[in-house]
Amino acid sequence: MFTAIKKKYIGDKAFYKRYIMLATPMIIQNAITNFVSFLDNIMVGQLGEEAISAVATVNQLIFVFYLAVFGAAAAAGIYGAQYFGKKDYKGHMYTFRFKLYILAIVVILAVSLFMTKGGDLISLFLTDNTGAREKAMALGMDYLGIMVVGLVPFAINQAYASTIKETGQTIVPMVAGMIAVGTNAVLDYLLIFGIGPFPEMGVRGAALATVIARFIETTVIVAWAHGHRDRNCYLVGAYTGLGLPKEILTKILVKGTPLMLNEILWAAGMSMVTQCYSVRGMNVLTAVSISNTVNNLFNIVFVQLGVCIGIMIGQMLGAGELEEAKDADNKMIAFSVFCCCIMSLIMFACGRLFPQLYNVDADIRRLAAHFISVQAFWMPFAAYTHCAYFTLRSGGKTIVTFLFDSAFLWVVMAPLAFVLAHFSGLPILTVFFLVQGTELLKVIVGYFMVRSNVWVVQMV
Repeated sequence: MFTAIKKKYIGDKAFYKRYIMLATPMIIQNAITNFVSFLDNIMVGQLGEEAISAVATVNQLIFVFYLAVFGAAAAAGIYGAQYFGKKDYKGHMYTFRFKLYILAIVVILAVSLFMTKGGDLISLFLTDNTGAREKAMALGMDYLGIMVVGLVPFAINQAYASTIKETGQTIVPMVAGMIAVGTNAVLDYLLIFGIGPFPEMGVRGAALATVIARFIETTVIVAWAHGHRDRNCYLVGAYTGLGLPKEILTKILVKGTPLMLNEILWAAGMSMVTQCYSVRGMNVLTAVSISNTVNNLFNIVFVQLGVCIGIMIGQMLGAGELEEAKDADNKMIAFSVFCCCIMSLIMFACGRLFPQLYNVDADIRRLAAHFISVQAFWMPFAAYTHCAYFTLRSGGKTIVTFLFDSAFLWVVMAPLAFVLAHFSGLPILTVFFLVQGTELLKVIVGYFMVRSNVWVVQMV
């Protein structure tokens, strides 16, 4: 029995070498990005509770845009990985061109929304009727006004970086990301606090540093891609025409629309959950912001291992290696969950130390530490559902992933958060634990979906 289990869930050295070689640059890039985000959060945290709440609120809104961009790119990406696996480079080029078009639309809609309704959106999260709320609102509007400029380079970067990763090249996006986050970290320090000849800009300095870093990262990615066309065949003919074959466009829209909607609705749903927590006070919103920043540091392993599942399984399915794809998927999911059990223990042991770095009340630090412990407890469950999501997505089962991900969030998780936060007398920590615990239901659903092999489909 042990031999059978080992054969099903444990691969050989060659398998793990391929998986780790693909995942490591992405993990390093994501780790550096989240670490700098953490440093940024700490530096903003020195400005006080209102600054943390303001930046956290705007970042929650920007997060919805980021997920919309990821979803739009992924809509074409599920075909891009399979076209590349099949060595159909022209088809891969058309998926890249689709990304450029759809991301342009997303940017236009997002900028229009933030410029006209930004204040209304921020006010949804700031529920305290005090002077602190007014200060946080003003800081939030300043921060948002600069951050919208960075939406354009972010979208362009994702169009290129996601397509490069579909070809298995993950080192260049990592290097570009490292350059960008290094720049961001230095500029954060200089512009937030006004070091040397630089002006003291507070939260506006944090936003400006992020925008400059976005432009640098995008410049590096685009310059490298066009300078190495032999390794980026999808660029051949990408800008010499405007059209998309009706067959490919229809495929992407049919399979991709649920995926785009899923990412947007999921991000909006998570914002809704955060808004529910915020009705318990600005101190809760601040504590959630701190815990989420720390959680993102420890989540990098399972997040990027899940992305790698989408790439590797997508390539195998595109090449017609269906049985190999099923076998590899079992092993990659097992490896991801194992890694996250270790990360969970580390986070539980030392995660509670991070809130001590913030210039906030002791009560907020304690609450943030408790939130971090809860997130550490549920991390392995989140790792499994994340892998299940990318497994289903790699085979083009986007309607299934829509039901599994955002529909579950809006039907189960968000309503539970709303009811418990507004109408129960439970402590916020208990509410937080129960809402996070809905991940267990997703594990059960995800297990049976993956086991059904409904995702084992060659689409191209």
